[in-house]
Amino acid sequence: MKVRIAAGASREEASAIAAAVAEHVGETVEVFVGDSDEPTLVREVSETDDDGPDSPPEPDEDLGPTDREERLREEIADIERGGPEKYRERLAEQGKLFVRDRLDLWFGEDGLDFEDGRFANFDNWHPDSPDVEAGDNDDRLPADGLVTGAGTLDGRKVHVAANDFTVKAGSVAKHGVEKFLRLQQRALKTGRPALYLVDSSGGRIDQQRGFFANREGIGKFYYNHSILSGAVPQICVLYGPCIAGAAYTPVFSDFTVMVRGMSALAIASPRMVEMVTGEDIDLETLGGPDVHARHSGSADLVADDEEHARELVADLITYLPDNCEEKPPGRDPVAPSKSPEGLDSVVPREPNKGYDMHRVIDRVVDGDSFFELQPEYGKEILTGFARIDGRTVGVVANQPSHRAGAIFPDSARKAAEFVWKCDAFNVPLLYLCDTPGFMAGSGVEKEGILEAGKKMIYATSSATVPKQCVVVRKAYGAGIYAMSGPAYDPETTLALPSGEIAIMGPEAAINAVYANKLDAIDDPEERAEREAELREEYRRDIDAHRMASEVVIDEIVPPSDLRAELAARFEMYETVEKDRPEKKHGAIL
Repeated sequence: MKVRIAAGASREEASAIAAAVAEHVGETVEVFVGDSDEPTLVREVSETDDDGPDSPPEPDEDLGPTDREERLREEIADIERGGPEKYRERLAEQGKLFVRDRLDLWFGEDGLDFEDGRFANFDNWHPDSPDVEAGDNDDRLPADGLVTGAGTLDGRKVHVAANDFTVKAGSVAKHGVEKFLRLQQRALKTGRPALYLVDSSGGRIDQQRGFFANREGIGKFYYNHSILSGAVPQICVLYGPCIAGAAYTPVFSDFTVMVRGMSALAIASPRMVEMVTGEDIDLETLGGPDVHARHSGSADLVADDEEHARELVADLITYLPDNCEEKPPGRDPVAPSKSPEGLDSVVPREPNKGYDMHRVIDRVVDGDSFFELQPEYGKEILTGFARIDGRTVGVVANQPSHRAGAIFPDSARKAAEFVWKCDAFNVPLLYLCDTPGFMAGSGVEKEGILEAGKKMIYATSSATVPKQCVVVRKAYGAGIYAMSGPAYDPETTLALPSGEIAIMGPEAAINAVYANKLDAIDDPEERAEREAELREEYRRDIDAHRMASEVVIDEIVPPSDLRAELAARFEMYETVEKDRPEKKHGAIL
């Protein structure tokens, strides 16, 4: 029997037709393709077996990729070229990588483990689409300007979304929105971190009806960010100006990295700011890395370039679990970068003399393990991850070298947010306390010192992870509350011999209690002598020995032994689980 099929049919298609016909008619079938006079394939009846037409091909048949597969690969390669070439050339001028080169930097030569939605919006631009006439559309929209999928970052599996700035300036529209929402939902299902590589001008205004206010539109991004918050780590790296809607993914993320010379973050563009307020301002001054690293606190870290951004995130993720149900990863113990035996020499005897708390941290944590976050924001408090004997901890430490370590509104907010994140991801907390307390004055009152202080105390109170508090030197006023003192459910309150706990410092206390009596002493030398006596009496009543004698604190630790003491206690208390009252949630944000 002779069968003629359409021109362009592949050998694989001809074979399938021949097998089916041969089985049905019970005789030899010759298949001719197009106008050919010679059969492309001859199928004998004997070639079919009991398994029918799905039997394996002849052993000597030369199998390989079909034309159909080759065409698909060509389409994929075309998609991966990104937007118009002129926009790729501009990236080089800006010192930025093309999105797929960026993914190679992050995940190696093979890039992502897999990609989702590569063909998004294909029918609206690609010449192979039946909806696009040849030469009709020069507007390239590959992947709809957003690459989504999963990758392996130094052994850790992460969900990834990365804007392609060559496609409409990285803007998102209907199909890109759908891809991003799916990625967020999958991160919630898998319990793996979400990494956002953001280089977007926001939503495509001329297509806003398809995605702006819809139930499953771009607004759902931030709903999903909120649901994911505290479930899996969300990490964002900014590679360009992120304005308006595009600015919210960075601020909703748990950790945000800006790249110097590239990144900006603002609720409105300079042009819009000028229209609304009349203010003439450039983008760097409006929302550059320095603004958000020093003043707003929106940037946790600032990278020098693209390679540095990748290094920072790769380091950061080593301190974090994949999700809220897991413990943070540990490492083999490493000796401190500075000898613990020098710790007591670092802490001045005078309570008002400044010193750098980094010098204490260097003698307590594993060498080079302190990964500081927001180093330029709220500098009166240091926050960051570290390891003690290989175990991950979150460090909250007053910084006496900056404004005497007094707690200001910015530093209180900084500490509160860090404690909240540590508690969400099961990172034990170490508080190193050396503070005169919360700052006073009309300036900080206007800045909301009480509100910010409330948030810090609330975060400390609500944390259910193991906590250790060390009174390094002074712990005055409500500072001891915010720094997880004895009333705040720490597993231990330790003190160094330099430690003091009091409502206020000696000078302020003497002035408050004895001012009239001292003023009544006419002789200046006698008054000064009496004031010194009162000060020493007061200090004896508040020092670590009195606190230990009254069992206010658990132990006075020789400074050289502090690291070993903390390591033993964190190990002992690593299984601690704390109950809090059942409720919908607290009312303090």
